[in-house]
Amino acid sequence: MTEPAAVKAALQTQAVETPSWAYGNSGTRFKVFAQPGVPRTPQEKLDDAAKVHEFTGVAPTVALHIPWDRADDYGALAEHARKRGLRLGAINSNTFQDDDYRLGSICHPDAAVRRKAVGHLLECVDIMDATGSKDLKLWFADGTNYPGQDDIRARQDRLAEALAEVYARLGHGQRMLLEYKLFEPAFYTTDVPDWGTAYAHCLRLGEKAQVVVDTGHHAPGTNIEFIVATLLREGRLGGFDFNSRFYADDDLMVGAADPFQLFRIMYEVVRGGGFGPDVAFMLDQCHNIEPKIPAIIRSVMNVQEATAKALLVDAEALASAQRSGDVLGANAVLMDAYNTDVRPLLGEVRADLGLDPDPVAAYHRSGWAETIAAERVGGQQAGWGA
Repeated sequence: MTEPAAVKAALQTQAVETPSWAYGNSGTRFKVFAQPGVPRTPQEKLDDAAKVHEFTGVAPTVALHIPWDRADDYGALAEHARKRGLRLGAINSNTFQDDDYRLGSICHPDAAVRRKAVGHLLECVDIMDATGSKDLKLWFADGTNYPGQDDIRARQDRLAEALAEVYARLGHGQRMLLEYKLFEPAFYTTDVPDWGTAYAHCLRLGEKAQVVVDTGHHAPGTNIEFIVATLLREGRLGGFDFNSRFYADDDLMVGAADPFQLFRIMYEVVRGGGFGPDVAFMLDQCHNIEPKIPAIIRSVMNVQEATAKALLVDAEALASAQRSGDVLGANAVLMDAYNTDVRPLLGEVRADLGLDPDPVAAYHRSGWAETIAAERVGGQQAGWGA
């Protein structure tokens, strides 16, 4: 049985990266919903992210999305983050919100469009240099809607060529994290639809290329923990985009739809040696109807709870039951850990860090929500249009 002290020590080292876009307005395909106090600039997003880190103690980095977080001086933006106890994390590219990308970006049949898309990706590496970020995170909306629309194999060739050019531009200590998605916005073929396609491209590129698992990007019933275990075994799991789904890429709060799945995933992370700096635990969520900052705090807490339960699994008892073919006994070991109420343990972890045991309640008492609602009046709120 894992000792509680060891579990607490491990939890104190955990880090969850929050996404800048989750602090802005978001919505459905039909409407983006505005909320009072939403940031208007990347700097204000960082101010909100600092509050999440202040009350959780485990959210020290913030992912940027370009051009949503475009700045005149990225070094100054990194300094703004540093002054608030943060660092800038993954730089996310955007090759899906331009009219030129209607038929794709780096897989587009027109070489001029592909050149434009690659230029944007290279710009993102420049931003990494300026901010000190180590991760370039790539997700492509590229695909086709109709049979015969384009040559499937040729699109893979274009994809490989573009990735190779960007990979060659990476500097020391920088990584390329390639994300995949089953479908959407393309409906017939998606150019990076699954972990196998992403893994194949990463293998061809080299050790700096790794796969990102977005928990909402799979077909219903997909065993995501198997994917996680396999990528960890191959040394190619670069990180997660944590969220929840009921139907498709719903981008709900992590653990909201299936907390048991999140626990199973985190068990494989712990089992496979992925609980450390080499696997980035990132959130990728759109808080459409709920207040942004409390939702992000709750999401961080959900990851912490799943991790705590995974750390509590009795590895020796589980291995013994597995070796003896004790099916029910092995399952019971996992269920005992999952059914443990870890909230008191996490309260102790926070108290040991000098934090309030209840981060959400502490945030509400802080008055930050009222402050930003009063001060952030006028200007253009951050968000994506619909």
